Parts: sequence; C-alpha cells; structure tokens
Amino acid sequence: MEQIKDFTKGPILGPLLSFSMPILLALFLQALYGAVDLLVVGKYALAQDVSGVAVGSQIMQTVTGLVSSFAMGTTVLLGQTIGAGRREEGGRIIGTSTVIFFLVGAALTVLLPLLAAALAKAMNAPAEAFAETRQYIAICGFGSVMIVAYNVLGSIMRGLGDSRTPLMTVAIASACNIAGDLLLVAGLHLGASGAAMATVASQTVSVLISLLILRRRTLPFSFARQDIRIELPILRRIVRFGTPIALQDLLVGLSFLVILAIVNTLGLTASAGVGVAEKVCAFIMLIPIAFMDAMSAYVAQNHGAGKNDRAERGLRIAILVSTAFGALMFWAAFFHGDLLCGIFARDADVIAAGFDYLRAYGIDCLLTCFLFCFIGFFNGLGETGFVMLQGTAAAFLIRIPVAWWMSRATGRLFYIGLGVPCATVVQIIACFVFYAHIRRKEKLITHGKETL
Repeated sequence: MEQIKDFTKGPILGPLLSFSMPILLALFLQALYGAVDLLVVGKYALAQDVSGVAVGSQIMQTVTGLVSSFAMGTTVLLGQTIGAGRREEGGRIIGTSTVIFFLVGAALTVLLPLLAAALAKAMNAPAEAFAETRQYIAICGFGSVMIVAYNVLGSIMRGLGDSRTPLMTVAIASACNIAGDLLLVAGLHLGASGAAMATVASQTVSVLISLLILRRRTLPFSFARQDIRIELPILRRIVRFGTPIALQDLLVGLSFLVILAIVNTLGLTASAGVGVAEKVCAFIMLIPIAFMDAMSAYVAQNHGAGKNDRAERGLRIAILVSTAFGALMFWAAFFHGDLLCGIFARDADVIAAGFDYLRAYGIDCLLTCFLFCFIGFFNGLGETGFVMLQGTAAAFLIRIPVAWWMSRATGRLFYIGLGVPCATVVQIIACFVFYAHIRRKEKLITHGKETL
C-alpha cells in the first residue's frame, strides 16, 4: 500500500497535486466506465436504448453518489484520526464501516429491482424507452453490493492518504466494462440490458480482485477479524460526518432527476440529448470533484492536527489551480459541445439537443471549480451540516424552479439548463458567508484563550 501521506507539514501545492492526480484519473476512469455504456449503446443500438441507459444510469448515479457521500464520513474520520496521531483507532473505524455498508448494499440489492418500474415511471421515462429504463435499473440494482464495496474501499484508502489504490480498482472495472459492452451490446445486441449486465459484472470482478490485492498488503495499523463489528461511538461519528453529505448529494441528485423528468416531457429526442449531455458533464466536472475529494482529506488531517491556518492556505491554492482548469472546460463545453456530444451519439437531432443543454453547463464550469474547493474544505472541517444545507437549498429553491419555469416559458434546453449555474452562484455566496463566520469564531476562541 502507498505510504500514508502526511499533509500537516512541508510544501502544500506539490503533495496536494500528487494526491489529486490519482483521484482525477480514477474519476476519469469511473466516468469512462459509465460513458462507455452510452457510447456503445449509442453506436450499436436504438434511440430507446440510449434513452433507457441515460435515464437509468442517472438514477444509478444518484444511488452511487449517495453511498459515496455517506462513505465520506469514513474518509473524514480516518483523516482526522490520523492527523491527531491516533492511528490505533483505524482498524475499528474500518471494521464498523464494513458492517454498515454491507447492510446498505444488501438493502439496495433487494429494493432497486423491486422499485425499478416505479422509478422509471417517476422519471417520466418516454413510453418508447420505458421497458429499457426499467431493465437497466433492475439489473444494475442486483449489483448494489459491489457498487457499495467499491466506494467504501475508495473512501478508506483516501482517508489513509492513499489515492492510488482506488485508481487501480476503477481501472480494472473500466477495462472489464468496455469488454463486456463490446460483447453484450455490440456483439450480442442486447441493448440497454447488455450495458447493465456489463456494469454489474465489471464491478464484481473489480471488487474481488481489489480485495485479493489488499489482503496481501500491510495496513499502517492493526486490523483483525474481531474489528468487523459495529462500535457505537465510531458509528455515531461516521453518521455525524457522512449523513449530511449523503443527504445533500441525494437531494441534489434528486433535483437533477427532477430536471431530467421535466425534460422527458419534451419528448424522446430531448431526453436522449440531455442524457448525452450529462455523460459529457461527467467528464468536464472531474477536475473540481477531484479537488473537492483531495481537499476533504487534506483539511481533515490539518484540522485534526490543529493546523487550520495551513488548511486555509491549501484552500486558496486549490481554488487558484482548479479555477484555471475551469476556464478551459467552459471553452470546450460552451463553444464545442457539439463535438463532445457527437462522441456519444450519431443522431444529429440528439447531438443538437445535447449541445444546447451543455452550453448552460459550460457557464457552470467557471463556478463549480471555485465552489467544490469550498465544499471539500468544509467537509474536512467536519462542517457537513452546512454542506447539506447550502446544497439542498440551492437545488430546491433555485435549480428546480428555474428549470421548470424555463421549460414552460421557452422549451429550450439551454434555458432549462441555466438553473444549474444560477444555483451555483447562490451556493458560492453562502460559502463566503459561512467561511467568514468560521474565521470570526476562530478569532473569538483565540482571543478568549489569550485573555485567560
């Protein structure tokens, strides 16, 4: 295993970038993992299969995001524990997390296939693509245990300062998924169902191989079979950190599902176009997400060590670097989105619809690089309640109302998509206000200690 990365001393930019890059590559491969489904289906299947994969994968993405976000509680807790020098607690944290997330995965494995038709109906899946959407959700639902296992393994490794092992696991999954899609969709012409089968199979292979590799590596603390049990004090801390992040991502994910449901009322072409645009967005948003995850681990260690000034310096550096990339992503999405959408579809109308929607996301690229660094900073501090509040409020008070009103007023996908950057602006303002509040509180505490 990669040696634990100590973020509490030495240079900031170099270690932060070296930690961020494997996360970025892992996110790229994970996005490729989902995009290959749509890419192969778009080239070798029908429009209803494209719509089925687009809508179904959006639902599964929401579920995966929920699990990954809840697992962030493990990342933050491990990071703060290591930063505070209490490494002996690591085995008990991992053991408690293992039990919690196994139960979550088992529940999803039962519930998702049972609710597949209801979820497809709730999403206003086009009638022509309803069966494909239901099949995609049901089949992927059977692989929920593996989806959960992958995300928990990644969260544990990042909490230890190891961002390379998660990169390895998602690389295995991506390779298996590409092979599966080519066999089942391009070769056997199974459409959306084949794409879902390839997804489940590749997740299973990836997790099994990853577990075999991890068994041969030495953890930086003791971890025995008796640690695999729920310890209530650790459970409470994981829940305290992870639940607000998970709820925020769930509700924000639901807001995007609502927007997709609004778009689905405009017809099959609009539905497929937005599905294609969302796959492109999965790539152009990788850099801000990578910086967010890196900031969470970096700030957690420094906060645990009592070095909040160093955590703030890391935030400023991350914002500068991430925003520079944001300008490049804006240029690609706003001016050349048709070329990007053309990678995933061959229908000219679907490409045009995707480009129209993607231009709004291009504007958001200039904003999210800034916002996501702040979110990672607050996660690392353990201020996950604020992260939930600002994300949820922006989603349901700004993003959905703007998208709904624009759909009625114009019917243009670009204007519907403007709900996304409008919400981001409100979130950034909220982050500035809360950051100022934290700084003020720290000064009052410091002044009180000096007075005593």
